[in-house]
Amino acid sequence: MTDSLGFSSRAIHAGQEPDPTTGAVVTPIYQTSTFKQDGIGGFRGGYEYSRSANPTRTALEECIAALEGGERGFAFASGLAGQDTVIRALLRPGDHVVVPSDAYGGTYRMFNKVALPWGVEHDIAAIADPEAVRAKIRPGQTKMVWVETPTNPMLGIADVTALAEIAHEAGAVLVVDNTFASSYLQQPIALGADIVTHSATKYSGGHSDVVGGLVVVAKEIGVPAFADAAERVAFMQNSMGAVAGPFDSWLVLRGLKTLAVRMDRHSDNAEKVVEFLSGHPGVSAVHYPGLESHPGHEVAARQMKRFGGMVSFQVAAGEDVAVKVCAETQLWTLGESLGGVESLIEHPARMTHASVRGTELEVPADLIRLSVGIEEVDDLIADLKQALDRLA
Repeated sequence: MTDSLGFSSRAIHAGQEPDPTTGAVVTPIYQTSTFKQDGIGGFRGGYEYSRSANPTRTALEECIAALEGGERGFAFASGLAGQDTVIRALLRPGDHVVVPSDAYGGTYRMFNKVALPWGVEHDIAAIADPEAVRAKIRPGQTKMVWVETPTNPMLGIADVTALAEIAHEAGAVLVVDNTFASSYLQQPIALGADIVTHSATKYSGGHSDVVGGLVVVAKEIGVPAFADAAERVAFMQNSMGAVAGPFDSWLVLRGLKTLAVRMDRHSDNAEKVVEFLSGHPGVSAVHYPGLESHPGHEVAARQMKRFGGMVSFQVAAGEDVAVKVCAETQLWTLGESLGGVESLIEHPARMTHASVRGTELEVPADLIRLSVGIEEVDDLIADLKQALDRLA
């Protein structure tokens, strides 16, 4: 039934039937490490040990698979744990990956400092340019194209359908990090992607109270050699063990129930913040795919429901002033992460993206990244205005 339901109905009901014993409408937290077996090898409901499977985690995994339109969902202890599992499940030493020139610093660190010593090579490409991605493909060696859209922190946009065609022609799978858009605003699998990842810490959880990761594998993989991708990820999830615990799974599941209404409010607020920033003399550039001047605007309008709650902008007076602005806001909290109900401000070059300093992925030193929350937008704008007026 859930296949025919709208997004919010799936978010509230997929994988979450009322408890058969008590009738509880909210999935219980099965805070247990092990399960009684009905005879040796007789797993009740398929559960034996909570690393392998737990009913609360199962509910979350079924829910995210339904929201992303995939075959199977997997929940992890963090977004990077999920991404690492995908890499180890699908790649082998000697394989090659194309990664975006504008990527989350932690993801690039994983490819550069973890996967590379393991023998998986990578090249960097501007993912907004499909032909630039094609040019980085190594025939017979490239097995994966990795994409963020929108990207972190420059809000670049990738054409998922075009990149899926390029990847599949080369015998590579397309993996899309959908964290910035969220499952509500964008469904990469419907656009041709093979695997979707999320930092569930962000919009999926939505309340800055949980760390987690999500992976969804498509029902049909575009490369025959990876047709068993879901089975590979499942095996690695159990073997490597970086799974989401039952309480963390419950928190993310709770967050997904309100994802649609939160994302609409995040988007409403972000649009008004962008309008303010675009007219402020102390701001030299605003990066937001909802702007018609954004180079990826047309693609984003085609593949996203709305443009989301993430905004980046550059300060005309340079790095020192950008740092001071981050420190001088009052309602905007100086902090890493994003996607919570509260608004966050940060300086990527010195915070979330410090690990890519000196590389091709280095971000502008005068850049400020905003995670626009769901507070009263007039209060958010007033706080930015007082800081920019005094400092910029």
